Amino acid sequence: MTLRWLIASLHLLALGIGFGAIYARSRALRRASTPADLAPAFLADTWWGVAGLLWLVTGLWRAFGGLEKGTEYYLHHPLFHAKLTLFVLIVLLEVFAGVTLMRWRGAVRNGGAIDYGRAKLISRIGHVELLFILVMLFLGTAIARGIGYPS
Repeated sequence: MTLRWLIASLHLLALGIGFGAIYARSRALRRASTPADLAPAFLADTWWGVAGLLWLVTGLWRAFGGLEKGTEYYLHHPLFHAKLTLFVLIVLLEVFAGVTLMRWRGAVRNGGAIDYGRAKLISRIGHVELLFILVMLFLGTAIARGIGYPS
């Protein structure tokens, strides 16, 4: 019982950290025009990565590690599939954003050029991710209460 509570708490904590981090990254990138402007975005991006990893590990553990309703429940719940689809879409959006930001970190270290036009695009991607996270939150609470589960 204590392990279930701890993992569920960490899962929700990851949601809060991730939501705040992606918001902060998007906000910082919207205004970025110099290498110094990127420091807050890089910090927020690091926290976004930490949150994503924590979210993934605790989510998989909860769904498939025997802590919650059981693997059968989740595998047959259509809203769980919708939630996973949104998670995969976030990961796919992050491929572009993450690779770009990794390159920029190297460019800042080495004094290279940065295309700040992409900063605004990554900021917009973050807004889409925020929307997906909100939908995932509603899906998760519906799943936990059995809403939408096939009879």
